[in-house]
Amino acid sequence: MPSLTRAEATERAATITVESYTIDLDLTVGATEFVSTSTIEFRATPGAATFVEVAPVTLLRVRLNDVDLDPATLDDKRIPLTGLAGRNTLTVEARMAYSNSGQGLHRFVDPADGETYLYAMSFLDDAPSIFGCFDQPDLKAPVRLRVTAPPQWTVAANGQPVGPPVDGRWEFAPTQPLATYFVTLIAGPYHAVHAEHDGVPLALYCRRSMAAHLDADAEEIFTVTRQCLDRFHELFEVRYPFGGYGQAFLPEFNAGAMENPGLVTFRDDYIFRSVVTDSQRETRATTIAHEMAHMWFGDLVTMRWWDDLWLNESFAEYLGVRVTAEATRFTDAWTTFGIVRKAWGYAADQRPSTHPVAPEEVADAAQALLNFDGISYAKGASVLRQLVAWLGDEPFLAGLRAHFAAHRFGNATLADLLDALAKASGRDLSGWAATWLQQPQVNTIQAEVIVDEAGRYREVAVVQTAPDSHPVLRPHRIGLGLFDAGATGDQPVVRRRRLEVDLDPDTDGGRTLVPALVGEPAADLLLPNDGDFTYAKVRFDPGSAAALPALLPGLTDPLARAVSWSAVLDAVRDAQHPVAGLVALIEQALPAETVVVVVEDVQRLSLALIDRYAHPVDRPALQARLAAACARLLATAPSGGSVQLAAARGAITASADVDWLRGLLARRHVPAGLVVDAELRWLLLYRLAVLGGVESVEIDDEAGRDRSAAGEQWAARCRAAVPDPAGKERAWQAIVGDASLSNRIVEAYAQGFWQPEQAELTAPYVDRYVADMPAAARLRSAWVADRVAQVAFPQYAVSEATRQLLAGLLAHDDLTPGLRRAVVDAVDDLDRALVARRAYGPTEGTR
Repeated sequence: MPSLTRAEATERAATITVESYTIDLDLTVGATEFVSTSTIEFRATPGAATFVEVAPVTLLRVRLNDVDLDPATLDDKRIPLTGLAGRNTLTVEARMAYSNSGQGLHRFVDPADGETYLYAMSFLDDAPSIFGCFDQPDLKAPVRLRVTAPPQWTVAANGQPVGPPVDGRWEFAPTQPLATYFVTLIAGPYHAVHAEHDGVPLALYCRRSMAAHLDADAEEIFTVTRQCLDRFHELFEVRYPFGGYGQAFLPEFNAGAMENPGLVTFRDDYIFRSVVTDSQRETRATTIAHEMAHMWFGDLVTMRWWDDLWLNESFAEYLGVRVTAEATRFTDAWTTFGIVRKAWGYAADQRPSTHPVAPEEVADAAQALLNFDGISYAKGASVLRQLVAWLGDEPFLAGLRAHFAAHRFGNATLADLLDALAKASGRDLSGWAATWLQQPQVNTIQAEVIVDEAGRYREVAVVQTAPDSHPVLRPHRIGLGLFDAGATGDQPVVRRRRLEVDLDPDTDGGRTLVPALVGEPAADLLLPNDGDFTYAKVRFDPGSAAALPALLPGLTDPLARAVSWSAVLDAVRDAQHPVAGLVALIEQALPAETVVVVVEDVQRLSLALIDRYAHPVDRPALQARLAAACARLLATAPSGGSVQLAAARGAITASADVDWLRGLLARRHVPAGLVVDAELRWLLLYRLAVLGGVESVEIDDEAGRDRSAAGEQWAARCRAAVPDPAGKERAWQAIVGDASLSNRIVEAYAQGFWQPEQAELTAPYVDRYVADMPAAARLRSAWVADRVAQVAFPQYAVSEATRQLLAGLLAHDDLTPGLRRAVVDAVDDLDRALVARRAYGPTEGTR
């Protein structure tokens, strides 16, 4: 189906107004297809023409105003509609295909018990693969759904059921006006848990095989849901407007979650079947809050077109973290945002594919899909946090409330929101929007200090810079933190003072003096962006950089530690600090870390940098030092706690000690409190597979014990990781050529394929990626194909030869947009790794 263009959407919205959808789905006709009948009531300019989208296996009937149209007019998933009346009724009946891609109406057979489960994912432009519709965000209308399903099944949807089902026939009440990409349902023998809060019916759904795990966590999920509902009601002064609030946890779901009004859908990885860390529980809570924020930003008020995606995702990201920190037990959510989400945003914003938070125009829906990235989410949320710091919270919230009142159940644009915020705050936001929302890339801020003979500041300045490619300086409101160590080395490092500093982009070329610090005793550590209120990369002054290894272990503020770690990790990525220096900092500071998300992300990001940025001769030694630091933390972490589990995972992932790994797998010498459950067993098997320390039969045996969807995916990942030529060939064929495999299984094969320890074995597949990926990208839906192109990229083949091969691939003019972007961005990462290796060379890993 051709991607709907902005021009086409604008023309159609000027021609028609949709008044209602009635959708009837028959899910009893077989294992590969279902029957869909949609009846659309709409008004139109008399005599005008337009088109309706539908993506059928067989188009059975099209009837417009009591006249049957020829099904043969269907062309590339569009049916032309001509000679429209002022009021029109259109009926589209078709046989549609179930999918295995996580999009459309996805069909899944649970390996645990053989039961079949369905769910609908209409986002971004997949609604026409479920029902005929006018598929664009600004043609909202109420939806009435009817579903025929096997009598033993449960069906849930956006609307509330109208009475109990009769012989498998379900009817749902009409919804409030919805964009087509919000329409969803689930159908199958789902397990359900029900509750109520403040007049809102609540429900949770999962597969029967996961019922015990959902039941164990249901109260925690309901508690977070209640707390977030209350806080959003308080902030917005607008009650949740869509009736019931269901949350369904689904298999093989592509996204983290989807904000369908009345029935939010999540990947069922959020139902924990093994021991998890508190940061994983926090991530689940933040995701619940994020999707709930969408009920106002995205659902109640919907963007007019995809160029205003930030009105959805940036706001949901900001509000999700804020409300999690304010209303739930996860009060350190901003620390997680700072070290995890902002790192994603910084990386995306420095790549060739960077784009403004609010681009001037998104030409079509396919381009819109590419913008669901760290810029639209993390950067946009960071920009909003900076805006709140500048405007003040009350004017900001007053503007949001006015925005909801003006566009309730309708559509809005960037200009609409800025107008509401400007009126509420009395400030002109045009300049702010021009620099923060409509210009890409990221600034760097660094303190410059002069200290006199008495150890006092003679001058302090904060210097803001921008890359040559995007020389835009911005207004920043930052915290400048002064931290001091105690008289002895074992005392905590505490904040003496935090100043609020406004960085004026027009002053002295981005250099802002801080006269308030003149004459003050110099701090042991001067931290720009203390509090993490702005979106900018941080670099330390030379004195603070030299002191950081000794000070970081004792730094008492977890967010300050997160900002410091992020600065060092980013400097390594920019080839301004050696990987060996990062590892030395890890050896000194990581064993003292108490915040689990810092432990997890420092381990994850550091290992990625070691594997790609370190010279190959140094990589084993650096990885061993990382593993040893994780082991020291594992030995001292509180028994049974999140830090212990995170340290164990880090030690396993970095270890090259087959005997130690096999001992843990056999439950020998397991630290007290550490549970070697299904997920940890798979992690051990996966690492052993990479190292050639496990036989295929052991993977098969583990898969036989763990007959779950997660077990299937882990087994595929392990099989792809085994250093066996025949196994690698089978895995590669699954990645590039097997359309029968589901989205998550293909991704699992791709995740396991490339390993830094197997460079020689996988070297021929660099050419294979170039040769095979263009066809593979057209084999699957864009969402799945783009993800596979990213994950299956030969990320550890860091060489000029790889660079030249990929340049040849990019010279092709027939690449899909998603594949082109994946390769362009991955080549940029490859270039960074090459620069780092040239800058620091071999032997950096030796002591």
